Amino acid sequence: MKQTLLVAAIVFSTVSVAHAGGLAGSVGVGTEIQLSGVGGLSANYDTGKFHVGGFIGIADPEGQENTRFDIGGRFFYHVASTAMSDFSVGGSIGIRSDDAGPTTDRTLEVFIEPGFQIRAFIASNVALSFTGGLSIGASDASGIALDGQVNGVAGIHYYF
Repeated sequence: MKQTLLVAAIVFSTVSVAHAGGLAGSVGVGTEIQLSGVGGLSANYDTGKFHVGGFIGIADPEGQENTRFDIGGRFFYHVASTAMSDFSVGGSIGIRSDDAGPTTDRTLEVFIEPGFQIRAFIASNVALSFTGGLSIGASDASGIALDGQVNGVAGIHYYF
């Protein structure tokens, strides 16, 4: 336990407050979802020129053998920045493992999503993100969607 607290203290003492366009070394925690609906708890690392992150989610609704597990990562390069926002291009990849029940095999859906992201800093260390782009289903996921709706493709992060 002491080692975990020591590591956490070192990590949080080396990061600084984020601002639009990023500040090298800032770490953000929050939640984010892809265009495909895959998402969960999220962490970002902002270098100033780009931000990279990942997410993990799990759901176990009532019933047997119906657990869903999401994991993924993303990379966005900052093309333009202002004092309170940035515009980035890049993409994400998300994987959903879904156990649909005792008579159905587990499915593994993979979503590749090139696109853009706008982050609006509503405070010096809180960012709302809105993502648009192309969602390409692979593996057990099939189909393609070109979507720019704000609902379901937003995130929020608190930067340290």
